[in-house]
Amino acid sequence: MTLPNQLESGAATADITPSCSTFLYGFPHVDRQSTSTHDPLLASALYLSDGVTRVLFIANDIIFIPKALADRARSRIQEATGVPADNVMITATHTHSGPVTTKMLSNESDPVVPDPAPEYLRLLEDGIVASAERACTTARPAKIGLGIADGSGLGGNRHDPAGVRDARMPVLAVRSVDDDSYIGLMVVCSMHPTVLHEDSTVISGDFPGLARLHLQQHTVGPDCPVIYHMGAAGNQSPRHVTRSNTLEETRRLGDVLGGSIANALPAIRYKDRVEVRCMHTLLDLPLRQFPPVVQADAERDKVKQRFESLRKTNAPKAEVRSAECDWFGAEETATLTRAAHSGRLAEAASACMPAQVQVIRIGPWSFVGWPGEVFVEFALEVKERFPDSFIITMANGDLEGYLVTQDAVDSKTYESGNAVFKSPDSAILLVEATTDLLQSLGE
Repeated sequence: MTLPNQLESGAATADITPSCSTFLYGFPHVDRQSTSTHDPLLASALYLSDGVTRVLFIANDIIFIPKALADRARSRIQEATGVPADNVMITATHTHSGPVTTKMLSNESDPVVPDPAPEYLRLLEDGIVASAERACTTARPAKIGLGIADGSGLGGNRHDPAGVRDARMPVLAVRSVDDDSYIGLMVVCSMHPTVLHEDSTVISGDFPGLARLHLQQHTVGPDCPVIYHMGAAGNQSPRHVTRSNTLEETRRLGDVLGGSIANALPAIRYKDRVEVRCMHTLLDLPLRQFPPVVQADAERDKVKQRFESLRKTNAPKAEVRSAECDWFGAEETATLTRAAHSGRLAEAASACMPAQVQVIRIGPWSFVGWPGEVFVEFALEVKERFPDSFIITMANGDLEGYLVTQDAVDSKTYESGNAVFKSPDSAILLVEATTDLLQSLGE
C-alpha cells in the first residue's frame, strides 16, 4: 500500500551527441566544425511522484531548446508516460560546444552560421522523450533532500568582477529507500558554460559536463544521472576566473563545480514523504523598440572601433573580450533593426510566445522555469521574497535573446543589443507572474 505523499523517483539519460562532424554554435563569425567528441552530450531526466502529482525535469547538453520542439516533446511524453505536459520542464544547459538547434534572427548577417540540421533536431527530440520514458519506468521508493553548494569559484558578473552574482547553488539529491544508492542529482548553477571558446573544435558539455563526470567518478557512482540546469546567468560568466580557454581549464572548473556539489551532500537531511505540486501561467512579452537603420549602423561601427582599439593596445584580456561581445551585440541590433522595419521580427517573436512561467514545488522547495537568458538581478529579486525558490532559465523554449536590466539597456551592452523583447519590462513580467504563482502555492 502506497502511503500519502510517499515519494517515488527514477532518473535516466539518453545520448544526444551528434554522430558526425557538426558546426559548433555559440560564437559569431567563426566556422567551428567539430573534429572530435571530448565528453558526450546527454538528455538527463529526473522523475518524481508523490502518488498524486507526477513531474519530470529534463536537462539537455545543448545551447538552446526551440519552443516548438519543447512543445512536441512534452506532448509526446504525456502520451507515453501519462505525466501531464505542463508538469514537464525541459531545459538547455547552454553549452557553446554543441550543434545549432535554432535559427536566430540576430544571426542573419553572420554568413558562417548554418540552419539547424533536421536530422539532429529529431535526434534531440527523440532523446528527450527516451530519457523521460526511462526515468518513469525505473521509478522506485525514494527519499529526497536539498543542500546548498558554493559556486563562487566558477566566475561572476561578466561586466564587473565585483558586480551582482548568485553563487548559491541548490543541490537536490534523490536516493533509494531500499539501499541508499543515489537515484539522481539535480543542480542549478547561475553561470554561463563558456570556458571553451571559438578556437575549440571538440563537442563538449563544457564545465557542467565535466562536473558530471567528476561526481560520477568520485561521489555518486557511474550510473547516477546528474541533471544540470542553468540559473539566471544572462550576465554571469567565467571569464574573470579562467586561466585559459582550454580543455585543461574546463576540467579544472568542472572539478571545482563537482567538488563543491560533493561537499554539500553530507549535510543534506532526507525525507521520503513530500508533497509535489505544479502551477504555470502564460505571458505575452512586449517587443523591444528599435532605432532607425542608419543610427543602428553608426552605433555598430563605433563599438567595433572601440574593440579594435583595445585589441591593438594590448588591453587586459577580459576587457577586450567584453568589448568584442559589445560589438557582437551592436551588430545584432543592426540586424534586428532591419528585421523590425521589414516586419520579420514580429513574426520571429511570435514563435517564442506565449512565454511560460512554470513552478514545480517539491516539499518546501520551488523550482521556477523561465524561458530565455535572464539577468541574475531578477532571480535575486524573487529569491529575496521567497528564499526557498530557485530560478531555472532556458526552460521550455528560447526567447531569441536576453532579458536585461535598465542599466544594461542604458550601457548598450552585448546582451541588450542581442535582445528581441523589451527590457526590463519583460523580465519584470516574469518576476510578477512568479510572485503570483508562489503566493498561490503558499510559499
